[in-house]
Amino acid sequence: MKVKNYLTKPLLFVLLATVLLIVAACSSNEDTGNSEDVDQGASEVEDDEKVLTIANATDIESFDIHNNNNTISEAVLINVFDYLIKNDPDGNKVPGLATDWDNIDETSWRLTLRDDVVFHNGDAFTAKDVKFTLERVAQDSALSQYYLYQEIDEVIIEDDYNVTIVTKNPDPIFINRLSRMGSGMLPADYIEENGFDHFLEEPIGTGPYQFSSWTRDDRVELVKNEDYYEGEVEWDAVVFRTIPEASTRVSELLVGGVDIIANVPVADMDRVAGEEGRSIITAPTRRVLQTILRHTDGYVTSDPIVREAIDLAIDKQAIVDSIAGGAGVLTRTSVTPGNFGADPSLYQQSVYDPEEAKRLLEEAGYTSEDLEISFSSAAQYGEYAEVIAAMLTEVGFTVNLDILEATAFYEQFNAKNFEEMFMIGIGNSLNDAANNYGRYLAEQAEDETDYDNPEVEELLQSALVNMDPEDRESQYQQVQQIFAEERPSIYLFQMEGIYGVNDRLDYSPREDEMFIVEEISLD
Repeated sequence: MKVKNYLTKPLLFVLLATVLLIVAACSSNEDTGNSEDVDQGASEVEDDEKVLTIANATDIESFDIHNNNNTISEAVLINVFDYLIKNDPDGNKVPGLATDWDNIDETSWRLTLRDDVVFHNGDAFTAKDVKFTLERVAQDSALSQYYLYQEIDEVIIEDDYNVTIVTKNPDPIFINRLSRMGSGMLPADYIEENGFDHFLEEPIGTGPYQFSSWTRDDRVELVKNEDYYEGEVEWDAVVFRTIPEASTRVSELLVGGVDIIANVPVADMDRVAGEEGRSIITAPTRRVLQTILRHTDGYVTSDPIVREAIDLAIDKQAIVDSIAGGAGVLTRTSVTPGNFGADPSLYQQSVYDPEEAKRLLEEAGYTSEDLEISFSSAAQYGEYAEVIAAMLTEVGFTVNLDILEATAFYEQFNAKNFEEMFMIGIGNSLNDAANNYGRYLAEQAEDETDYDNPEVEELLQSALVNMDPEDRESQYQQVQQIFAEERPSIYLFQMEGIYGVNDRLDYSPREDEMFIVEEISLD
């Protein structure tokens, strides 16, 4: 469903005063799964089992780790599919299915694999599975993870537990690629014997939990892997429930239907914290809320003066304080501290100046051209967009809000089918600036932003193959300074996760937003 709401010129203070009422009255509908109803397997969770239940606003996309492209999917699938290299809670690289790795020349990496790992069906994990997995994602351009793995040229099997992975060019973030969703290991023999469609119906990995059932848009149920190579796991079963309505997630937490909920609305934080046995936990994430702007000729946002006026018109601190409940940090860059390549001079910064924004609009000769902002109805994006629209209207813009259900939003996102602006929160699964800036390479920017700056292109292309960390960091910092002036995106704030938690748990949210079940225990 697509709803367009043409705003007249409301007074800013009126809308800001009603924001919290809107948050309280409106619940979010976050649904990035397909609308098709799928019931795969009957529940195996028994009443007397030790069960952890987590509620998310959206479902996973599928059990194909190469064809998912959102954090919620990875937060579930990471418990089923092990990575070659893992990230500890502090972001350090630690052994996973690979015990050792070495960069033996500019384009070759030698990995030693564990020799005591079996898939959920009992098949041994070997180098054949590494080759099958990585060459699949590196060679099939139809897969959503392809763009992050196309640098892999081939995987050479040395023996059952040693592989050499050859990249097309020097790859400074190769290890980062091996510690995220696209490198979750698939069972080569199982898929070759049964076909990929069968795998999707009965998926298997090597992780601590294995597939039990999936009812689309309702729940994913996992049960313990009795043969997990790191030893016995704590929970008998894990249930990831899909509950789009924020108010329903909160109610389920309060009555004991779930143990953890994500994205607690600000209006409900006191209610959760005031309930005996329940707590609110906030934690920083790598996700930055931003609006991405078209530079395409013929669009009002192709004018750099107009883009600057948009940036100066938005009071980001007011948005953080009023809607996010203070759970956010202002930033003029999407590469936040803790990610490689961050520029600290752009962090905790804002350029809010509505009077200057009005002057710039006059200078640009702006009259009343529509400025369309597209956004998903998921989370609190609607409240953010409404306040931003009011701020832009206050300085003289004519704003059109294009509200899309989450599924429709991501369809348009993948099709590059937005108008002047769209709003999205983008995380950083690579923990590196490269994750943020691929979309601004000329080839990838085509038809989305149409951003094309030869200096930026040269810097970004060079950084992708630069094995000198100090020089590479400088390249990304130069890009961020250029972006701060040219504004292919306007960065609003680094988002914090707001979780509601049953006090029976010992749980610390991760910056990467993963639900690593083995890090969650009974208190």
